[in-house]
Amino acid sequence: MATVMVVDDSKTVRNYHGSILKSMGIDVLEAENGMEALEKSLSSNINLYLVDVNMPVMDGYSFIEDLRKQEKYKTVPIIMITTQAKEEDKINAYNVGANLFETKPIKPDRLQAYIEILVKG
Repeated sequence: MATVMVVDDSKTVRNYHGSILKSMGIDVLEAENGMEALEKSLSSNINLYLVDVNMPVMDGYSFIEDLRKQEKYKTVPIIMITTQAKEEDKINAYNVGANLFETKPIKPDRLQAYIEILVKG
């Protein structure tokens, strides 16, 4: 079974994304910030990450940069889902290694389509 990590400091957002993923039969891991996500990644096998930009301790950009340095996670798909909607934010996300960039709230059918392509494909 596939595992997706939802990295967001908002419990509401983690629950929202988690409920969509669980309805698709996906295992969900949660992290409140990039540092916690990195720690959990060491002992897990993650198939996809959903990552926010603005979080305490370690933001989404720094998290993705650090994650991409690990051989195990060089190519794992990452979708950055954030309230940051400027073109500069999107460019920054792609520059650090995100595969897709979406603004919150992502529509369930759109997230499900991404999961079908990136995880279940």
